[in-house]
Amino acid sequence: MPIGMLGKKIGMTQIFNNKGVAIPVTLLNIGPCTITQISKQPEKVYANIQIGYEYINPKNLDKALLGYFQKKNIPCFKYLKEYKTNHWENLNIGKIISVKSFEVGSYINVVGLSIGKGFSGYQKKHNFTRGPMSHGSKNHRQPGSIGAGTTPGRVFPGKRMAGRMGHNKVCIKNLEIIKIDSSTNTIIIKGSVPGKTGNLIYIYNNMINQI
Repeated sequence: MPIGMLGKKIGMTQIFNNKGVAIPVTLLNIGPCTITQISKQPEKVYANIQIGYEYINPKNLDKALLGYFQKKNIPCFKYLKEYKTNHWENLNIGKIISVKSFEVGSYINVVGLSIGKGFSGYQKKHNFTRGPMSHGSKNHRQPGSIGAGTTPGRVFPGKRMAGRMGHNKVCIKNLEIIKIDSSTNTIIIKGSVPGKTGNLIYIYNNMINQI
């Protein structure tokens, strides 16, 4: 699989192998994706490949995107993703990529947005210890001192404090493909992937150069 694909997370479950051992797995609905653009510069050894995922009604697009798809004579897509790869010789615009390009037993990398936790405090976000809970203590979940007073007289950048938690780009590498169902464009992988059910994910393997 020298190309990347877009898909959505269906959910998690477990399956049992021949020895009766439970394996935690995640179900992913991948593709089909269509190659919408191939950009190759002469001085570069790689090419930029853009893929489209999930058809969309042209009425829901602005004129710029609508003209972009009409010029290339391809359907309109809701999501576009670009990546770099050295294996682009056999690719062309309009080619449809499906889960048939995967192999059972191979390993893939999955990128997605983690679940957002909202505005979180110090204990939840950074695993800080709380203050004494005895009577009279006024420091139960407060941050405490965040820096010196006169010198340096400021708070250094990167200080661990309360703030928004989660909703970050996370990559899980080397997830094994357990099963592939080409009729429903579904694959089952061992382990978990970031994000909630229905989140958009991007998958690729180590053959793609992420430059």
